[in-house]
Amino acid sequence: MEISEVKIRRIYHQDERLCAMASIVIDNAVAVHEVKIINGPNRKFIAMPSRKEKDGTYRDLVHPLNRAAREEIEQAVFAAYEAALLEEAQAVEHDAQAVHPDESK
Repeated sequence: MEISEVKIRRIYHQDERLCAMASIVIDNAVAVHEVKIINGPNRKFIAMPSRKEKDGTYRDLVHPLNRAAREEIEQAVFAAYEAALLEEAQAVEHDAQAVHPDESK
């Protein structure tokens, strides 16, 4: 299995439980949308797309079948998330310098 592409669709505030939404492409053949990056009590983790059942429980619509696949997906999603956070921070810094160019000296 190869994670061909990861796109971070939306980043939320860092102090919220939901950190980001992502989409992944597997083997240039299958797209999975609505992968969530969740800020858990001990660490960040990914939650695969799911739907709420009538009894209030959630059922995954798509999920990895083994630990190795889950780890590969997590690593790819977390790497894209960190890159997106860095890009967002650099854009904010660039915008701040454009508004106040004399303060950077």
